[in-house]
Amino acid sequence: MENISALSRLVDQPVLDTIAEPVSKSVRGAYESLGDSGREIKNAMHGVWLGHPLHPALVAVPIGAWTTAVALDVAAETSRDRGLSRAADFAIAVGLVGAVGSAMTGLTDWSETSRQARRTGLVHGLMNVAATSLFAVSYLLRKNGSRAAGQVCSATGLAVASAAGYLGGTLVYDHRIGVTHATGEQPEEYEAIAASSDLADGTMIRARGADADVLLVRQHDRLCALAHSCSHLGGPLSEGTLKDGSVVCPWHGSEFGLDDGHVINGPATQAQPVLCARERNARIEVKQR
Repeated sequence: MENISALSRLVDQPVLDTIAEPVSKSVRGAYESLGDSGREIKNAMHGVWLGHPLHPALVAVPIGAWTTAVALDVAAETSRDRGLSRAADFAIAVGLVGAVGSAMTGLTDWSETSRQARRTGLVHGLMNVAATSLFAVSYLLRKNGSRAAGQVCSATGLAVASAAGYLGGTLVYDHRIGVTHATGEQPEEYEAIAASSDLADGTMIRARGADADVLLVRQHDRLCALAHSCSHLGGPLSEGTLKDGSVVCPWHGSEFGLDDGHVINGPATQAQPVLCARERNARIEVKQR
């Protein structure tokens, strides 16, 4: 409990912003400098193609491999089986390769966070860098014949990675990073939420009812309705940019198709919920699909 409290106090330090802000800006700038190719790479790193963040899936590779390596070390020492020792070394190598992909996707996701979540993510990332470095040193020590020292590095690295994993859980469960923010109550039956005259062609507005918080769009005489809060981090879509067939969130630039809410550009990975919309008696009505 004391270690957890220490981590909580650490991520509360405002001084972390002096590191996090320029690093985050540099990551986004690196992608932007590549133009359309950078956007495609960034979308792939976020996991737009997968339908949810890619980073959590890749994290399982180094954590699983390194946990296996430490377990194999224990078994090898107990049985004096050199085959198990070689297997432990191989598991560490697999974890190091997996850590590269995990770091790249995690850094990409982290660059689109802010405030407390960005501080927590910074410490989470630095701890993972430390864990990866310990396993890299462990691998080199083993190859140079210093197996005992390598095993100590591995055990320490796994402990650091586990602590980093705790902060990763904090990002998901406390800050809801990677979790859709677009969910909410939607009317089961049609509910009037705006006057038809409130929505001119080529415009969008926010409309709220008893059970709805909706982005209404009229474009090319077509009426569209999406959940108002961006699925990425809850940005107000009505304050974003309306494009031909899509809307761009003002906070982090996630872009969604108006017809079905599909993600055109991240960092959002989950589609924006779409509602059924119709006009009756000069009123716009919506209900869940």
